[in-house]
Amino acid sequence: MNRLTLLPVLFAATLAQAAPATYVVDPAHTYPSFEADHMGMSFWRGKLTKNSGTIVFDKATGSGSVDVQMDLASIDFGLEAMNGWAKGEQFFNVAKNSSASFKGRFDSAPGKLVGELTLNGRTKPVTLTINQVKCMPHPLLKRDWCGADASGSFNREDFGLTAGKDYGFKMDVGLRIQVEAIAKE
Repeated sequence: MNRLTLLPVLFAATLAQAAPATYVVDPAHTYPSFEADHMGMSFWRGKLTKNSGTIVFDKATGSGSVDVQMDLASIDFGLEAMNGWAKGEQFFNVAKNSSASFKGRFDSAPGKLVGELTLNGRTKPVTLTINQVKCMPHPLLKRDWCGADASGSFNREDFGLTAGKDYGFKMDVGLRIQVEAIAKE
């Protein structure tokens, strides 16, 4: 095979390696978590234990998109009374708004996720910093496997969640999403 005939084959192989891949979020290894002020005395930390989603990621360029769905009924502060209150009408009102989502795109190859958080029926822009991302072959499934840690913050008042504001609670909430995802077959 001469160089001219080999060139299209090499070009096609390069494109195949650089193509974006779709990954399915592994809910057993994905933890959207948050921390919120408790009257300036301490921070309450919790996580959402049920989630799903997809990530489209081009490892060659660092570009792609993220769509993570979070089940608000799975909120866990580590304290049942607080879990029940957060699910009730005074806060998340999961009977009315059962889920939250973050949808975004990679920016700065892939230093940030620029997107939108939907919570309590409202959608607002939120940018997350990607602290870490790693991909490798999954040792058991023999497919590509990626993990990442992203963090940022948002003002819960923007989403109509003002419980405790009159008592001096700060409205800023730290958000952190640790995610693992497996390439679709």
